[in-house]
Amino acid sequence: MKIAISAQGQTVESKVDIRFGRCNWFVVVDTDTGDYHAVSNDQNLNAAQGAGIQSAEIVSRQGVEAVITGHCGPKAFRTLSVAGIKLFTGADGTVADTLERFKKGMLTEAEEADVEGHWL
Repeated sequence: MKIAISAQGQTVESKVDIRFGRCNWFVVVDTDTGDYHAVSNDQNLNAAQGAGIQSAEIVSRQGVEAVITGHCGPKAFRTLSVAGIKLFTGADGTVADTLERFKKGMLTEAEEADVEGHWL
């Protein structure tokens, strides 16, 4: 399974970025092989609006089945849902720690956005 984790850096040792739409990077991990690569989200760091939607489109193009992040707004949540991508919120710590919690089934799939739009 391919998943994307919002991150402050480009490796699994990086800290999770709690912001989905305005995170610095997405670390895309193949949970079967452990292979990963980073995808920049710098175009959305200072976007006036639409950062969540554009970020959802970025991870969708990566072919991920799930996204793990700290928080996600309503527009990004809808965009991910329409794309068939599962969302897990409440992540913190490092990407590697978050990945392990995901593999152990310790994360709960989000049923709705957990912040209002334009949350920083």
